Amino acid sequence: MFRTVIEVVGKPKEHIEKSIRDYVQKLKEDTTYEVLEEDFAEIKKQDDQELWATFAELEVKASSIQDLVAFCFEYMPSIIEVLEPKQINFTDSTISEFLNDLQSKLHQVDMVAKHVKMENDMLKKNMSALLKNYIVVLLRQRNLTGDQLNKLTGVAQDKLEDFLDQLIDDGRIDLKEGIYFLTKPTK
Repeated sequence: MFRTVIEVVGKPKEHIEKSIRDYVQKLKEDTTYEVLEEDFAEIKKQDDQELWATFAELEVKASSIQDLVAFCFEYMPSIIEVLEPKQINFTDSTISEFLNDLQSKLHQVDMVAKHVKMENDMLKKNMSALLKNYIVVLLRQRNLTGDQLNKLTGVAQDKLEDFLDQLIDDGRIDLKEGIYFLTKPTK
């Protein structure tokens, strides 16, 4: 038996209220666990953000240490406290099985993280090429200020200036008296 806290953060408020209840309901429907007690906290707005947060404190019964570990990976609690048994004894085969299961889960998480990083890198590369092409098309029509490019691209001023500086370093565009222009004709 263990006590746990599951948190949900996001927006809008109504979605967060529904999400925490749906999450606990999903756990209650999971036959591996028995929810003995549940206590939902009041939803609160985060101080300086447009996010809402709430949590549920639960007392849950699981039949094995493997189920407890599986719970940690499946439900991602913020806190877990084992209540019973007070002492746990492991055989060498039990601890080996436990560690191998743990390693398997960690490898799965690592694969997902690497896949997401690869996709993110590809998206950044493609967005950079798209922005470069868009700026060239805009500057082909007329010379523009950084503020005008900011309004036309929708890219934050500081990020856009970094990107424009890179295009200047590459010799694609130049800047004179606050006006960006193409340095060489493009096809």
